[in-house]
Amino acid sequence: MPKQKTHSGTKKRFKVTGSGKIMKQQAGMRHNLEKKSSKVTRRLNQEQVLAPQDAKVIKKLLGK
Repeated sequence: MPKQKTHSGTKKRFKVTGSGKIMKQQAGMRHNLEKKSSKVTRRLNQEQVLAPQDAKVIKKLLGK
């Protein structure tokens, strides 16, 4: 059986940590940033750990 290819869109959007957790960028940092407070933009700019249920699907798409 041939190897499974890595999903190109997934590899651009997610990062796997050394311990195997999957990190994602939070939504809401593309536009309308002037209306949002500095506190909110700082919070949204941090990466977030993906939920275990979603991580299972993403790992499959990444070929891990």
